[in-house]
Amino acid sequence: MSAEILLPYGLGSPDLVEYQNGYFVCKDVCGDLQKLSQLLQRNGFSLRLESAYRPFEKQLSIWNRKARGELALLDDSGKPMERPQDEEELMHAILTWSALPGASRHHLGTDIDVVDGNACPEGYEVQLTPDECTGMFAKFHEFLTAIFESRESFGFNRVFVPGRGKIRPEGWHIAHLPTSRRMLEGFSLDTLRSIYEKSDIACKDAILANLPQLAEDYIYPYFI
Repeated sequence: MSAEILLPYGLGSPDLVEYQNGYFVCKDVCGDLQKLSQLLQRNGFSLRLESAYRPFEKQLSIWNRKARGELALLDDSGKPMERPQDEEELMHAILTWSALPGASRHHLGTDIDVVDGNACPEGYEVQLTPDECTGMFAKFHEFLTAIFESRESFGFNRVFVPGRGKIRPEGWHIAHLPTSRRMLEGFSLDTLRSIYEKSDIACKDAILANLPQLAEDYIYPYFI
């Protein structure tokens, strides 16, 4: 497969630029991201990235470490939970907050996780949880909601919102939709299946057996 075909899966060679503190984004979103940052700055906020482009191997590492119990599994409310022993239950527990490798929107370079740097206490390690959205970053997220609703956010909007798919809402995750739509046009579930068949992914049997339904619940609802 060509490098271009593999881009939506976190493979290939994306055209990335470093935007902030070691976080890389697709070159095509930089201008609008800068405009968004400047708008936030004028209103007393400091756009700080906590995640951006993530290749397949990094998402695979996150997935496998959660499966092995090396990273915490979180329940629907964002609280730590016990690791299920059943492979299918474990797969669904990971999917509550983590995308399938190869199907993460972070593979596109168009999606970022953001907080307000001005509201972050010195030395605080951001967790990206619902409690932070309604706590220390509440005003920041209220402002983001307002500009998203006004459609004056330079192409950015939230993707993981209530009522859309089975991934829990993530107020901190925003995407440059015009660019991501273009990149997802060639996405193929058959290609994703072939990637899984060749990879060392935890819960592989459960994923392959349930892939069409997983796509309906955890992948396609977020192709917006």
